[in-house]
Amino acid sequence: MPFVVFTVALLSLVLLDAGLFGRRPGLMTFRRAALSSAVWIGLAIAFGLWLGFSRGKDDALAYFAAYVTEESLSIDNMVVFIAIFASFAVPDDYRHRVLSWGVIGAIVMRAVAIFAGAALLDRLSWVRFVFGALLIIASVRLLRSHSATGNSGGGVLRFVERFIPVTKEYRGTSFVTRENGRLAVTPLFLALVAIEVSDIVFATDSIPAVFAVTRDPYLVFTSNMLAVLGLRSLYFLVAGIIPRLRYIRYGLTAILGFVGVKMLVADVVEISTGMSLIVIGVAIGSSVAASLWPRRAEVTGGL
Repeated sequence: MPFVVFTVALLSLVLLDAGLFGRRPGLMTFRRAALSSAVWIGLAIAFGLWLGFSRGKDDALAYFAAYVTEESLSIDNMVVFIAIFASFAVPDDYRHRVLSWGVIGAIVMRAVAIFAGAALLDRLSWVRFVFGALLIIASVRLLRSHSATGNSGGGVLRFVERFIPVTKEYRGTSFVTRENGRLAVTPLFLALVAIEVSDIVFATDSIPAVFAVTRDPYLVFTSNMLAVLGLRSLYFLVAGIIPRLRYIRYGLTAILGFVGVKMLVADVVEISTGMSLIVIGVAIGSSVAASLWPRRAEVTGGL
């Protein structure tokens, strides 16, 4: 029953958000993005407080830790979104539409992945070690990469272009159009495919990370969905800042590594949810602060 109530409320919020912002075409301004982000973050906090009253402090802390983990790792998604939009030269006025449909697709795919993961963990206890190992591998891969750019799904796009006609130019905000009497997709559709593929790639890291924080499917589902819903407006709010976060991948690496180790040693050492929340907050906060700190080398001429 709680899943049904939350899902109905979730769909209502998606439709409300689409009605308020989707009917107003054009560039998503900083003010609109700030308002939308504040609403989604406020709802996430309010839901966590409600959990504290209805299910107790431990569940509320687990939810907040899972939510902060997902929001932190979503920074990597936004870096890729920036790269995808630049690669396809998507006009600023069209990006809101791509992200709106991208969020809907992400909700469906992540819901399936979450419930499949929960079922595996319940039936096969050794899967926890697989998840933990995958997270540690992901942290090493991210640390060795030159930038948190991920995979934009170039192979999938080449596959689409081979079998489906693609128009040379954008046709407004349309994903599909008619050209020479036959159906064809537009570059905007290819950008949407790239967004969806990149989210699948990142979900293979973020969903196991959230399962490392809490094994409760309800808390995993609710925290993940509320984080994803706020991703679109958060992109427009911080898109100009993200490229300056040159040390952010170190914070994300620390988070992935920490939750991976936590999952592997759960039978030996129990790390409390409160401690997890502190570690995650310190990792992301310190990497952001270091990235935004004035570059002394530029002022002094280097060391």
